[in-house]
Amino acid sequence: MNSEFTIAVHCLLFLYTKEDKMANSEQIACSVSTHPARVRKVLSLLRKQGLVATKEGARGGYQLNRALEEITLGDLYRLFARGSLQPGWCSGNEQSPCRISSNIHSAMELIFNRGEDRLEAYFNEIALSEVHRLLNRCGAEDVDDGIERGANGEHGCYELKES
Repeated sequence: MNSEFTIAVHCLLFLYTKEDKMANSEQIACSVSTHPARVRKVLSLLRKQGLVATKEGARGGYQLNRALEEITLGDLYRLFARGSLQPGWCSGNEQSPCRISSNIHSAMELIFNRGEDRLEAYFNEIALSEVHRLLNRCGAEDVDDGIERGANGEHGCYELKES
């Protein structure tokens, strides 16, 4: 998984929390804890997909262009991270007389592609509105409404219950 995926999720959720749903790249970068140029690169791709709009001028910036319910983690995964499970290098040599060496790349590619498909299908089920709901529950004492405490302890974030 690459960091642009989580930066995109962060940017969209940050814009949602703004009263006018608008912020400049410096404000967003401060929340993301990264350089504004990196945020602008991610926002540029989000704009091309119609997820954010831009407004020029002194009071300009980036604005959320779709409801959180209409954006899934799958949308962002396809845009920023599809293929990230596939390693950049695989052992073996297709010309080798060794059956393992000559076929390991094809076998592992099939496995990673299936993993990508399953991860994408899972992400397709999670709208950003659900991520926002989970964020609001992080650290809360009450745990209900389909959310259970995560493995990281009493004051950690929460995870979706398996259905």
